Amino acid sequence: MTAPGGTGADPRSRADGLGWVTRAVFGDERIGLAVDRPPPPGHRAVARYAVVPSVRRARFLLPLGAPRVTAAALLAYNALRPPAVRAARAVLGGLARVGVLDRAPFPTLIVSLPAGLVPADVLLAQRLAAALDGGPGYAACGVRPPDPNHKPTLQLFAADGRPRGYAKIGWNGATRALVTAEAAALRGLPALAGVPGHPVAPRLLTETSWAGQAVALVEPLPPAVRGLPVGAPPAIPALLAVARRGRPPAPPRPLAGSAFLARLAGTARRAAAADPAGARAVAAVAALAHRHGDTPVEFGHWHGDWVPWNLGRHHGRLVAWDWEHSGPDVPLGFDLAHDAFQRAVVLRGEPVAAAARAVDAWLARHGAALGLDPAARRLVADAYLVEMWLRSWRLADAGAGWNRTLHPALLDVVAERHGG
Repeated sequence: MTAPGGTGADPRSRADGLGWVTRAVFGDERIGLAVDRPPPPGHRAVARYAVVPSVRRARFLLPLGAPRVTAAALLAYNALRPPAVRAARAVLGGLARVGVLDRAPFPTLIVSLPAGLVPADVLLAQRLAAALDGGPGYAACGVRPPDPNHKPTLQLFAADGRPRGYAKIGWNGATRALVTAEAAALRGLPALAGVPGHPVAPRLLTETSWAGQAVALVEPLPPAVRGLPVGAPPAIPALLAVARRGRPPAPPRPLAGSAFLARLAGTARRAAAADPAGARAVAAVAALAHRHGDTPVEFGHWHGDWVPWNLGRHHGRLVAWDWEHSGPDVPLGFDLAHDAFQRAVVLRGEPVAAAARAVDAWLARHGAALGLDPAARRLVADAYLVEMWLRSWRLADAGAGWNRTLHPALLDVVAERHGG
C-alpha cells in the first residue's frame, strides 16, 4: 500500500521517487526508516538526511551532521550541470558549508538499526566505505521519479568532503545488466591508459551484489573536469582510439559472415519469440544483410553512449564516463552515429526520422576522417539504427519498458530506409 504524503511513515512504502530510492538504498527490512520521527524502541539512530525540498517533492537526500560533506554533495561537479541547476546548488552548497542546512526546516529522514547490528552489515553506504579503506562513509543521493531504465546512485564522501566514489545500483533486470556491463568495461580500460588519444575513464573501485541488486562503485571524476559544449565537434582521434584499443587499423571485412551480423540476427530472433514487433526486426536484419552484406567495414569497440553530456575535459585530456553500453565487434563509426542520433533526439527533441537523417549528415561530414567511404557510411547508418531498436527491445524485455520515442517509430524508419 502506498503511504500518505506526509512525514512520519516509512518512505519505502511510497510510490514516488523517494520511495523508489529508499527501497534501493535501504532495502534491508531490519533498517528503521522514518521522517521526523524518533527511532522505534530498541533502535539507535545511525544517520540523518535532509529531504530537500520536501517529502512530496524530494530531489535530494543530503547527509546531516557533517557540513563539509553536505556542501560537497551539492557542489561536486557543479560545473557539469545546466546553469539554472548549477546556481541553485551553489546557493544550497554555500548554506550547507556553514551548517545552515542542519538547522533548516527540511524534513529529516532518520535511519536506525537495532542494537548490536553492525552498520556495514546492512547499510550500503557503510559496506562500500568498508570496501575502500574502512573509514566512515557519508553518502548523498539524488531523487527523481521512478523509471525502470534509471538507476539510483550514491555519492560517497570522506568526512572532510572529499569525493570517494560514485555508486550505481542495478535494481531490476535491465539496470542490473547495465551496471554489470559497465563494471566489465571499466575493468579493461586501465590497460588502455597509454593509448594515444584514448579518453580517460574513471576506475572501477569495487563491484558487489547487495540485497539482490548489482552495485558498481567507480572513482570520482577529477574535481576540475569540465563538460564539453553540446555543440562540440566529434573527437575523431578519441573515437578511433576507443574503436582500436591501441591496435593498428583492422582490415575491413564484409558485413556478411561477421560476428556483429550474427549477433544482430540472434537478438532479432529472440525478440520475435517474445514480442510481435520482433518479426519486423528479423526482417530488418535480413534487409540489412541483403543491402550491405558485401560492403567491407572495419570492426572494433565502441563506447556505446558517446554524447557530449558523457564527455568532459581535464587538463586538456578527454574524459568519458557511462560505459554501460560498451562492447566489441561493431562497425567502426557507431559512436559517431550515436552522437548524431542522440543530439537530435535528446537535445533538439526531433523525431527519430529526423534523427536518422542527422546520422546520415554527421557521417557524411565526419566519416571520411574515420576511413569510411560512402558505402561504408551507409552501412554504418543503417546497421546503427537496427542496433538501437534491438537495444530498446533488450531493455524492454529486461523490465525497463519501451522507450516510446524509439518504438515503434524506429522500426518504421528502418523499414522505409530498406524500401519495406
